[in-house]
Amino acid sequence: MKLSEILDVVETQRVVLKRQAQGLLRKALESLPDIQSYALVITGIRRCGKSTLLRQFVQKLGREFIYLSFDDLRFWDFSPSDYQLLDKIIEDAGCGLLFFDEIQSAPQWELYIRQKLDQGFQVLVTGSNASLLSRELGSRLTGRHISRELFPFSYGEYCQFTGQTPGAASLERYLEQGGFPEYLKTGSEELLAQLQTDIIYRDIAGRHGLRDASSLLRLYTYLVSNAAQLVSPSKLAPAVGVKSPTTILEYFSYFEASYLIALIPCFSWSAKAQSLAPKKLYIVDSGIIKTGSRSFTSNYGALLENFVFNSLRLQTSDIFYFADKTGECDFVINPHSVAPLCIQVCWELDTDNQDREIQGILAALDFFNRDEGVILTYNSRDLIIREGKRISVIPAWEYSYETV
Repeated sequence: MKLSEILDVVETQRVVLKRQAQGLLRKALESLPDIQSYALVITGIRRCGKSTLLRQFVQKLGREFIYLSFDDLRFWDFSPSDYQLLDKIIEDAGCGLLFFDEIQSAPQWELYIRQKLDQGFQVLVTGSNASLLSRELGSRLTGRHISRELFPFSYGEYCQFTGQTPGAASLERYLEQGGFPEYLKTGSEELLAQLQTDIIYRDIAGRHGLRDASSLLRLYTYLVSNAAQLVSPSKLAPAVGVKSPTTILEYFSYFEASYLIALIPCFSWSAKAQSLAPKKLYIVDSGIIKTGSRSFTSNYGALLENFVFNSLRLQTSDIFYFADKTGECDFVINPHSVAPLCIQVCWELDTDNQDREIQGILAALDFFNRDEGVILTYNSRDLIIREGKRISVIPAWEYSYETV
């Protein structure tokens, strides 16, 4: 590339960035450190607000900066030698703060970031591929980066953004709409559909050189239609037309790295037993479920459980499900700690399901030697005391709003 071409991209992107509204101040902003010797790396699914978060952070710092998004078609032929031209632009600008968006699209970016850190620059970075970033951060930026994950709006942020009051009615709307900022602004389902298409074909199939993109899409469609269900590669392979369960596992890793899905294991003290058990599947956002699913009826129980998982994921990644011959419990949080938390989720407790739901959480409480657990529902509040165990029944919206 030529210096004038890169400079033109920098200037036009900066104009666009300045025109954008500040947006809702994200809760994650509170935890971002102002530190110069480490690269601050924000990862998360595309369009969840990473750039907006760092723009808010830069405005909070109140310092001049250089901004550059590598997710720009004009950079299709950007090469490592072009970093010298970028250095010239940075030198002429006289800014010590660098903000690079979608850095995974730049060649050998980790070497360049390390160089700028060594030169005393403060570097802010966003990326949309967890696996790619972690691999390069670990090899080239060990001990020189601080990472944060960002997700679509939480329920609390959704209520602030839309001006709704926390409660059952707003939770039900959140389960239908999800938390992608641009979708909430426009109401265009096409935006979310295009987002998924871009990730499937561009970020996954294109980056990994997959020739059979149709099977990748079939698997993805199946997964997004089966949130909060157990999945097994050996059973999925023939269902989506893939010969090997190993290929399914490979596709799983791509979906997880792109933040489309999360898979949690069944808790066991045995690592082998844990690896052999089916994983439980969750989708990053309910808006994705609505626009990507082939199911024509809303399974509100599954949507509520998916919502609870995403709320818990904002606090910790140490999440398992529990199952033994006496019952199943949806979530066990921090099971290796002195006080693991057991949570069961159902849309409502009624005569058809209450024995099963209560027995499931009792099984987990007994296993972990805990006296108290929680059942989260759409809008019920109660207290159950069974076998010496205290089980609080709480509306999921209230639990999420107060704890996240």
